[in-house]
Amino acid sequence: MRRVILLLLCLSITLCSSASLLAEKPASKLDKELAEQIDKARQTAKLVHKIYDATQDVMHHRYFRNDRSMIPARAMEDVFEEIARQENIRARWISVNARAMNINHRPRDDFEKAAAVAISARKNEYEAVEDGIYRRAEAIRLTGGCLTCHEKFGADPTTTRFAGLVISIPLELEQKDSDTEEQGEK
Repeated sequence: MRRVILLLLCLSITLCSSASLLAEKPASKLDKELAEQIDKARQTAKLVHKIYDATQDVMHHRYFRNDRSMIPARAMEDVFEEIARQENIRARWISVNARAMNINHRPRDDFEKAAAVAISARKNEYEAVEDGIYRRAEAIRLTGGCLTCHEKFGADPTTTRFAGLVISIPLELEQKDSDTEEQGEK
């Protein structure tokens, strides 16, 4: 079953990546190219988020049986690694307003810390471009079985709890040689 899920995820992401490669190159303005690359990355990140969220939900509700199975979020990390290897799209969980079950899920850098604050304040998404990488964090609502582990007994049941899913996609900007541009202008 894990192979089928992984195959479907890989196929979906490959199709999205292929579609973006077919898009026409913009005139030659770097700003326009950057805006288009960010838009493509945003659309891909939204799709990847939906795929991961749906997969996690299905795994949790259909296959996770407390002490007999791997925790779905941990199983998804195997999928994240495979997609990162195949597509160079990175994904990782961050804790937002519930207890982190893994110290590796604590927000690491300024972007992740700001994303956790934004999601905790009920903003569904947070995004930025840093060093040629589009980064997007979206909320994952913790429900039912998630809260059994992520919250202590007696926690306020009226507070909605979230985790975050951070997706990072390198932008593919062509670097133009300044000499070539100058020759084209003459």
